Amino acid sequence: MAIIPDHQVPISAREWVKILAHYREPNIIRSSFELGVSFVPFILLWILACWTVQFSYALAFLFSALNSGFLLRLFCIQHDCGHGSFFSNRYLSDWVGRILGVITLTPYDVWRRTHSIHHSHTGNLDHRGIGDIMTLTTAEYRHRNAFKQLLYRIYRHPLVMFGLGPGYQFFLENRIPYSLMRKGKKYWVSAMGTNIAILTALTAIVYFGGLEALLLVFFPTTIIAASIGTWLFYIQHQFEVTHWENKGNWKIHEAALHGSSHFDLPPVLAWFTASIGIHHVHHLYSRIPFYRLCQVLKDHEELVDCNRMTLVESFKCAKLSLWDEESRTLVSFSEARGMANRLVGI
Repeated sequence: MAIIPDHQVPISAREWVKILAHYREPNIIRSSFELGVSFVPFILLWILACWTVQFSYALAFLFSALNSGFLLRLFCIQHDCGHGSFFSNRYLSDWVGRILGVITLTPYDVWRRTHSIHHSHTGNLDHRGIGDIMTLTTAEYRHRNAFKQLLYRIYRHPLVMFGLGPGYQFFLENRIPYSLMRKGKKYWVSAMGTNIAILTALTAIVYFGGLEALLLVFFPTTIIAASIGTWLFYIQHQFEVTHWENKGNWKIHEAALHGSSHFDLPPVLAWFTASIGIHHVHHLYSRIPFYRLCQVLKDHEELVDCNRMTLVESFKCAKLSLWDEESRTLVSFSEARGMANRLVGI
């Protein structure tokens, strides 16, 4: 991963916000086009997969796997709607987001609130647990008993994090406003309304396509998209030189710039992920439409190498699980154990 040392960054993270504000205005024609080229192929591939399931399970699965890319892109558009960056009209953004939330199994208003908390507290060691991936410090991990350490290791294991976890989140946890249960009826209405719409859609799927459409089209499409989406979310903040601070030293703009990665993906993957890999820019100014993030990098080359990592480099991050406050890096369990042994030796 390429890193820009702080002394090479020509301006402060806070000053970047003023510069990036020039890219914030969405274009309704471009936004509508991006929505259309994502939604229409998604529906067509759904129909094609349901048709082919009658004579080829393998081909139906193949179409479903391909369609997971369009589902992921629709979630990224829902993400922009939540930030108010996809349409300048807030009402339109919210209702497009709510409709997409049925397709992505994500109650829009609940997600929008928890994601806002994520943006407001990214990298703050004193404010973890809502809208983020649970991350312990090495000291916190050492002070846990053996059973709690085991639970955390299971939680952070790649098979759970990117295999079982996404299915649990999108099929079960999203069904109730888990993190906002006492924050008002708005979030219950969002969750229950989305659930009713999802149940109606699933009933129609089974009625017209049979159980095969449910098991070989709906589930593969959703699970693959959820797993890839979880990996994207993980890699955006869980990398070796990410940024964590205690509340007293934490600054939102510094955390946004230095605690978010530039996941430099090949063009096709960047398209399906709606350029969300340019995450440091997104966190600095979340009102920028995703289709303008690339232009930011073209205009400001000093941001290109900031926390940049390639697809191949990103796989090394899967083993990182604990924040070490002394070295100020994210480390693996084995690295943390080595550090602890050296401390005992001293």
